[in-house]
Amino acid sequence: MRRTQGITDMRGLLWWITSVMGDKDYERYVAHMQRVHPGEPVPSERQFWRDRYADADTNPGARCC
Repeated sequence: MRRTQGITDMRGLLWWITSVMGDKDYERYVAHMQRVHPGEPVPSERQFWRDRYADADTNPGARCC
């Protein structure tokens, strides 16, 4: 395997892990709010995660536990 291919593979793996873990969710949410709802207040990152976890607890959906 060439070195550049290995680096590309590692970047892809890192992207996948951070996507699954939700690391970029707040950034995507802010971009969505600015694009679709300009002028609306955007909650802080702390409030975003509080609301998200509260919603997950209230509506368990497809999770296992």
